[in-house]
Amino acid sequence: MAELLNKINYNCPFCDEVHEVSVIKDKTKALINNTPVDYEEIYYHCPIEDDRFVPKDILNQNLLSAKDSYRTLNGLLTSQEIKEVRKIYNLSQKEFANLLGWGDVTVQRYEKKSIQDETYDQKIRSVKNNPKLALEELEKHKDKFENERYNEINELITNLVKTKSVKYLNKEIIESLYIDHKEESQDNGYKLLDIEKVENMIGFFAQNSSRLYKVKLMKLLWYADALFCKKYGNSMSGLVYRHLPLGAVPKAHEEILRYAESSIQIVEEYIDENIAYKILPKYNINLSKLSPEEISVLQAIIEKFDDMGSRRISEYMHEEVAYRETFDNEIIPYSLARDIRDF
Repeated sequence: MAELLNKINYNCPFCDEVHEVSVIKDKTKALINNTPVDYEEIYYHCPIEDDRFVPKDILNQNLLSAKDSYRTLNGLLTSQEIKEVRKIYNLSQKEFANLLGWGDVTVQRYEKKSIQDETYDQKIRSVKNNPKLALEELEKHKDKFENERYNEINELITNLVKTKSVKYLNKEIIESLYIDHKEESQDNGYKLLDIEKVENMIGFFAQNSSRLYKVKLMKLLWYADALFCKKYGNSMSGLVYRHLPLGAVPKAHEEILRYAESSIQIVEEYIDENIAYKILPKYNINLSKLSPEEISVLQAIIEKFDDMGSRRISEYMHEEVAYRETFDNEIIPYSLARDIRDF
């Protein structure tokens, strides 16, 4: 359905004069590399002639949007995702291309118009996930940088290696523990594990819960994934949950918490002579990394369970069909998500 984005004064090519036109966004189709794709295009609408036109800069934007849809369809990084990887290292387009040993304008083309092949895509992904590899690439291609700039980049990436190496190793461990879940199934909610999404979910709960502890967090994650699966047909995160005494707990939960420590703080507290692990946010989560549907589900979970402590939410979950119909240490299949109690 067409969406009105704005109304602006523009030199209309139909009327050959400046007047108010509507800026419209609508879903459409295109053929990219002989593959049909769905994407959102922007066009201007002249109310006098009741006709549409597309300025050159908007035409280029639409073409990039169509190509990004093709990339997403084929598991490639979008132009924006490539830009975000480059910004991790505070590099210009030329510098990022030089760091990877490519031609000066290669990254510029990928961010503006061209679609990278799988080999180039994997190279970008490798430095996105592992700054140590970026440091190795910098050393390999240091002759492409002025000495002063090389030292600046070297210092920045070295600091990233120090802060992210533990996180990267934890991701490697998590992925190895999920090696048996390389296919979409009812175990992972018909979605492959997205560990960055898990971190976003944890950050959201840490930021928006009044009192959040580790036991409760595990249940919130399950309810978010189960509710999302019930509504949209797949889980939000791709996490695999097991039936444990206190309720559902995701596989590799300790490693997942360590992975998320860049965005949360875990504080030990003594409650009734027992140690409890309180989860606190380190900074405000970037909501742009979550879709409106995901935010809606996460907010519904907060509204439902914020007043419940760890013990109460565990007891509540014990009454779910998904818990009652599974056994100790058994994977809780998402096929039972449709049976969670209404919110």
